[in-house]
Amino acid sequence: MAPKKYKVNKTYKSINDKIKSGKVVVVTAEEMISIVEEKGPEKAARKVDVVTTGTFAPMCSSGAFINFGHSSPTIKASKVWMNNVPAYAGVAAVDSYIGATEPCEDDPLNKVWPGEFNYGGGHVIEDLVAGKKVHLKATAYGTSCYPGRLVEKEIRLKTLPMATLCNPRNGYQNYNCAVNLTKKTIYTYMGALKPNAANANYCSAGQLSPLLNDPYYKTIGLGTRIFLGGGVGYVTWQGTQHNPSVKRTKKGAPLTPAGTIWVMGDLKQMSSYWLKGMSLQGYGCSLAVGLGIPIPILNEEMAQYTSVSDKNLFTQIIDYGKAYPSGKTKSLGKVSYAQLRSGSIKFKGKTVPTVPLSSMVRALEIAETLKEWIEKGDFFIGEPQFTLPA
Repeated sequence: MAPKKYKVNKTYKSINDKIKSGKVVVVTAEEMISIVEEKGPEKAARKVDVVTTGTFAPMCSSGAFINFGHSSPTIKASKVWMNNVPAYAGVAAVDSYIGATEPCEDDPLNKVWPGEFNYGGGHVIEDLVAGKKVHLKATAYGTSCYPGRLVEKEIRLKTLPMATLCNPRNGYQNYNCAVNLTKKTIYTYMGALKPNAANANYCSAGQLSPLLNDPYYKTIGLGTRIFLGGGVGYVTWQGTQHNPSVKRTKKGAPLTPAGTIWVMGDLKQMSSYWLKGMSLQGYGCSLAVGLGIPIPILNEEMAQYTSVSDKNLFTQIIDYGKAYPSGKTKSLGKVSYAQLRSGSIKFKGKTVPTVPLSSMVRALEIAETLKEWIEKGDFFIGEPQFTLPA
């Protein structure tokens, strides 16, 4: 198949040259909607160079690689705890990985209500980024070259040899609208769901969401530079559960959960404002992550994609009471993000209040921050070595 011909043809280099010279035109994804409506995609593509996106929401598949430094005698840790939250130590020597959803072993809440947790891996990551002391304990079985069997010490982010946020599945491209059709309240990663569909919870930044503004990942892949946790990060792979082969609208927007991204960045650059440990009642611990991707407007097609609005973005209503745990997530209906953001939807003949788990205020703040960084020449667009599977 012959490559598609465009009337507008920009390159990553030409856009980065404009950033360097201070002549770049950057708008947020929300601002792009009216620009394309007014000018059309071709004129919009000639005018705008970069569209910024953002999302801030719980992203359970997150964590950090922590190198806590050698001790005397040296140790090859086999078990590691940070503030009594277990970290995975099967990496060798003094490397470990702490996952956002791992709970504290002596969480006082769990002693009162088994299965409930106030503190976990996401909170450890937030504490480190906030500059707080974290108690580290590491045990080992001892070898000739690593004879140490126990290390206990206080660590701070600034004194760690290396700390890397490494999130295997972030930035979900669309997600379900959750309801509960059973007769009792259930507690899920989508929040508390009242019986008989008394509320409907959703989790997406809609028209600001990064992957919804590049539905076929034409500019996103290995090496894409992003806003991550308040610092600069990178897309390093497709995320786990990346599933682009789903039903879509005529303009490419997925109607169900689709693509995901694997992201990494230097934890020492990040902020506790953008990495927040969370505890979801009845589910466990998590981490709210601030993430934003600048979309280069290489041609009129990308201008069209980045003009998507909430009224044209849809998701499926899923019963988390019975259908979700069974794995048979049959749709109970389709709903737009404009409807969800209005505060209520019509479902089974009644008005149901909607509850967002994703912060639109923070998402817009990320898009505005990225815009400012690019306009100041502090952030350049990363050209991917290859784009995500589409």
